[in-house]
Amino acid sequence: MAEQKKDFESVMAEGEKNRSSILIFLIVVGLFIFSLFQMNIDPSRIARGFSRMVGYVQAMFPPSYGEIPRLVPLAIESLQIAILGTFIGIILSIVLSMFAAKNLTPFAPLGIALKGAFAFTRAVPALVWALLFITAVGLGALPGILALGINSVGMLGKVFSESFEEMDLSVLDGLRSTGASDLQVFVQGVVPQTLPILLSWSLFRLDINIRYASILGVVGAGGIGWELVRASRMRDHPGLLMLTLIILVMVYTVEQITNYARGVIR
Repeated sequence: MAEQKKDFESVMAEGEKNRSSILIFLIVVGLFIFSLFQMNIDPSRIARGFSRMVGYVQAMFPPSYGEIPRLVPLAIESLQIAILGTFIGIILSIVLSMFAAKNLTPFAPLGIALKGAFAFTRAVPALVWALLFITAVGLGALPGILALGINSVGMLGKVFSESFEEMDLSVLDGLRSTGASDLQVFVQGVVPQTLPILLSWSLFRLDINIRYASILGVVGAGGIGWELVRASRMRDHPGLLMLTLIILVMVYTVEQITNYARGVIR
């Protein structure tokens, strides 16, 4: 009897789960249809745009191979902006997330305030940060580096603090019981438990920042992005294709390297 009751409860639970899934699916479909009508999307307009896009793409071939010697240094500059910005973001995130984590912060309201700051910096797009820093320090690579650094804190600060909160606190308590200082507790207790996770997230953020750095130049924050604006304004279609290919190669190469590194860390 008890076994039949258990089977009945299992069937009821499975049915409830299926009904919830169907309800969520219907809500998503409803939102899609509502948005589709609200945006007044005209299929004929899409068809006309597609035909123009075909002509636009045809005008890009062949790409301007002669531009490679001039564009490669700009691509390298974008890569350097991403690396430096990510490094700044990692350092700031490690320091701030220690005070944001519930189990490490010396003052609970400070942790709440820092997590709010992380959410704010994460919500503001990197391009907006770049514009702010251009106003402060002028054009060039520096505002791009600072923008990526601050924007990285929003994401890395959140995941780093969550990683610290998931640590085994018994290890830290054991170190404190032996008279270890706060620095020794961090080096011998916090770092060994969280280092693989921190490195994995840092590499993932570098991967993201490579993409951001490629377009920050659009607003004058250094790198190859400004060339995209120039080629687009001058209708230099072959040059635009060459820029796109260089960015593609750069992003793909870095992505493969970071994926391999994350695999080694795990």
